[in-house]
Parts: sequence; structure tokens; C-alpha cells
Amino acid sequence: MTRPVSVLIVDDSITARSLMTVALRQDPQIHVVGTAATALEARDMIIKLQPDVLTLDVEMPQMNGLEFLEKIMRLRPMPVIMVSSHTARGADVAIRALELGAVECFAKPQGFPAALPYQGLCALVRHAASARIRGKGVDDRPLAPAVNATPMRDPPLVAIGASTGGVEALTEVLGSYPADCPPTVITQHMPAAFTDGFARRLDRLCAPNVRIAEDLMPVKRGQVLIAPGGAHHLQAVRRNGVLMARLYAADPVNGHRPSVDVLFQSVAHHVGRHAIGVILTGMEYDGARGLLAMRQAGARTLGQDEESSVIYGMPKAAFDLGAVERQLPLDRIAGGILRLAGQLSEGTPSTRSIIATPETLA
Repeated sequence: MTRPVSVLIVDDSITARSLMTVALRQDPQIHVVGTAATALEARDMIIKLQPDVLTLDVEMPQMNGLEFLEKIMRLRPMPVIMVSSHTARGADVAIRALELGAVECFAKPQGFPAALPYQGLCALVRHAASARIRGKGVDDRPLAPAVNATPMRDPPLVAIGASTGGVEALTEVLGSYPADCPPTVITQHMPAAFTDGFARRLDRLCAPNVRIAEDLMPVKRGQVLIAPGGAHHLQAVRRNGVLMARLYAADPVNGHRPSVDVLFQSVAHHVGRHAIGVILTGMEYDGARGLLAMRQAGARTLGQDEESSVIYGMPKAAFDLGAVERQLPLDRIAGGILRLAGQLSEGTPSTRSIIATPETLA
């Protein structure tokens, strides 16, 4: 986009509106065209100002952010960034908003740090402006039923990376997983304030057990482990022949912590060919080199296609690098994973890795 991204800020707090305006005006590629205190006020300003991106407070009087988002996605689909408090309710509502079509969620700063409050919001606004937005109704379709899968004797490890648009994508993929799914580890770019709520929601919606990964937690079939946001990278490592999750404290990689590249590189090193790598919607290129390392190690790899991606950045970078064996639309990703897992589960003993089972953990 050659002209500046136009933004409308919607928040019932005059302090929050002022701080966001100051932060966004630091970026010459962003133009704040207005601010609104309520959803009703914002509705009229959207019609008049036609902003490229909307920042929307989760908790507001009269009509909350979730209700307003549903109306926006039904009547005038546009990129929306949800701005939420650190409360459990705020996090849960923000995650639901991402499923309904919001592009990103941003956690309101706590207190007044020395650094400029709302730093990081500029990058989200620029990313959101390039998102592919699809309208949705209030009564969204239910999750797809679990894909029927042949029982697996020795299921491979599945590693998935996602960023912008990943909440919706992962909800669809894992919603099609059977309860006895291949062991799965996921890095999703997401603020620390929201990852716990995201895992809890997926656990309620999906057949497998979904949890936030803990350090040296065994990786088991029927379980999905999600990288916690913020302080650590997630790796898959082998300890005494058993695959485990490892939380690795280090600097951000490709601007992210956790990083998809760090996860994929660890799978390439510790699992090799008995693994499946999947890269979903997201901005920029995190995960591309790691997925290439997985493919070079003999793993099978899938990428989300352009048409079904909210942002075709990470999948495109991986595809252009030769890391993606096959591109699929989102609604075929789960089936593709399970078909490949069924093929790999029948591999010869020399190609198999030890996945944690009740017997190996005893």
C-alpha cells in the first residue's frame, strides 16, 4: 500500500484513545483518521471515513467489541485489531474475536512503562492492512467433524506454525482432528496474555487434549501442545529416547518469541523423517527455513494455499524456498496431515522415532 494506512481507534477510555493515537502517529506509514468512544459512534465514522483498519476495544458499554465485530464482519468486512485488557474474560473474548475474523489481538499495557505505551501496535496495523478478510455471519458454521483416520501403529510428530489468521486456521485444523491424533506441537505467534485462553478454548472445542507446553513435558499421541507466548521458544527434543517439549529461553528469532523456525529446526534435528511440518497463514517469513530443514531431513511438509490464507506471507516464503511439498486449502489441511501420518506410521523401524506412550513413560 503506497499511501499511509488509515486507522480508526475505538475505545471507551479517553486515555487509551490518546495513547494509541500518539503511538500510531510515530509511524509515517499510518494515518489516524479518527477516534470513537462507542460502537454506535464508530459505525457512523466507518461509513464516513472508510478506514483501512479498525482497532476495537473488547470491553465497552452499550455494545461490546465482540457484538460490534459480528456486525462488522456481516455488513462491512474489514481488518480489525482487538485491543484487550489482561483479564481472563478479556483474553477469552479476544480469542473468540479472532475466530470471528479479527486479524490480530493486542494486550493493553499494564500501568505506564517508561517506554511508549502501545509500542508494537504500529506493526500490527501495517500487517492488518494487507489481510484478506472474509465476511461472516453471527451463526458461524460449527467445527467440521473429526476426519476418519486409520489407527496408527507409530504416529509421526506433527509440527505446525502459524501467525496472523492462525487462530481461525488452527481452530479448523484441530477441529477436524480425531481424539487419538498424532502427537502435535504448535507455535502460534500470540501475546502471552492470550495463549492460555486460546489453549483452553481449543481444548473445549476439539477432540484431542490441548494444553500449553511445559518444559520437558512428554509429547503423546492424542495431545496437542501449544507454545506459551512471550518468554520462551518451543522445541521438540529427545530425552532417553522419548520426545519431549522443551521451553528454550533465548532472544527473539525473526522478530518472534516463540519462533516457528526454532520449533521446525528442532524437529528436523531430533525427529528427522518421522515428522510432518505444516505452515499456515502469517506475515513475513518465520518458519520457512525451519520447514526447509525438515524437508531436507526427510519429513513430509504442507503449506496453506494463498486463497485460504488471511495473509499469504509465511506459506509463500516457505513455498518459494522449496520447503513446501504440497499446498492445500485450509479445509483440506487436517485430512492431508492425517493421510501423511497414516503413511508414516507404517514406516520401517529404522525410520521411526520413539513417541511417548504410557509404556515408555512408566
